[in-house]
Amino acid sequence: VGAVDAIVDVTGGVAALDLIGGESVHVSALPVGGGFVDGPHGRIPVPGPGTAELLRGFPVVDTGVRAELVTPTGAAILTTLAASAGRMPAMTVTAVGYGAGTMDLPGTPNVLRCFVGETQDDAAGEEAVLQVEATIDDMSPQLYEPLLERLLEAGALDVFLQPVIMKRSRPGIVLTALCAPDRRGAVARVLFEESTTIGVRWAERRRTRLDREMVTLATAYGAIPFKVSRLGGRVVTVTPEFADVARIAREKSLAVREVLDQARAEGRRLLGAPWSGDTR
Repeated sequence: VGAVDAIVDVTGGVAALDLIGGESVHVSALPVGGGFVDGPHGRIPVPGPGTAELLRGFPVVDTGVRAELVTPTGAAILTTLAASAGRMPAMTVTAVGYGAGTMDLPGTPNVLRCFVGETQDDAAGEEAVLQVEATIDDMSPQLYEPLLERLLEAGALDVFLQPVIMKRSRPGIVLTALCAPDRRGAVARVLFEESTTIGVRWAERRRTRLDREMVTLATAYGAIPFKVSRLGGRVVTVTPEFADVARIAREKSLAVREVLDQARAEGRRLLGAPWSGDTR
């Protein structure tokens, strides 16, 4: 941070969010502006190099305004705090705030507007994710395992493969990765580096997910991590980590299914989850 105003911007922005008590931040695609500005290093394009680097993988839009609309500090704050970028999520608005800038923009109000509200809590959290896809018909199947591993390391939330028949009747694979908007660049980079694709496509998707957490429970086989999902605070699913179940079964010379069923039953009993039937 090279200037006092940047320190004030960051501190003020975080303090405002704390005073509001918001649990998440959602922003529109950022209007970056255009043209050129003169600074200590001479004339530079808008958005500036620092801003452009901070906005990698983040949705932006050109509104036609020839001025700097997003500064490096603003880009750093928004890309760090925003849970999603794009359409405003469904919510009940409780307050609206405005902040006006000093620069006069011809034909455009230099105003930032903030909505404070409560999202619809009919099930669980709703969020925006990006669906990044590539269609591949010329890659060795052995390369998919390291490719999927690297995609997850790059921030993909989920990755899956679907067989398809492509042009000239060639069998191929549609690889789909779901990721947060700010991870699109990293996910696309892995696809270009680790696969034979020469292009990727992406689109925004909305998803609703249960609240979940990892807890470790003491079972008859020892401590096992469980993924616990809740709907409105009520436990609905309790799933033991399969890798730990398989390890315990191997160490105790038991069938994996036996350990899995017993662990599930103990997890539901300990956490008060309803019986969900035979999950085998």
